[in-house]
Amino acid sequence: MTPKLKSIRPFIGAQNFEVSRNFYRDLGFEEVVLEPKLSLFIREEIGFYLQDYYAKEWVDNTMIFMEVTDTDEFWKELVSLGLPDQYENVRLTPVRTMDWGKECFVHDPSGILWHFGEFF
Repeated sequence: MTPKLKSIRPFIGAQNFEVSRNFYRDLGFEEVVLEPKLSLFIREEIGFYLQDYYAKEWVDNTMIFMEVTDTDEFWKELVSLGLPDQYENVRLTPVRTMDWGKECFVHDPSGILWHFGEFF
């Protein structure tokens, strides 16, 4: 029998670990502190590791796609959080419709680009 896959949890870096921790909690993730410089962030069983480590080339080239059930509703939630007003360098890019589906974007405080989208 072939084992079933259960999850994938990327490791991402943070230019300012405390600011990024606050940002992801405000984005709706629950934090589980694993070590002083490593936390697991979970939302609806989806998770990633945030580490107190910053390499500019790595972080500047990190992109994560997170599938959501309704991109338009997720966008409304993002806008309501007011994250760009609370965090320097955070940017939101509205929903765009492509041939394959819809997506919107969030740049986190360190510059990591999150794609939130759905497939048709």
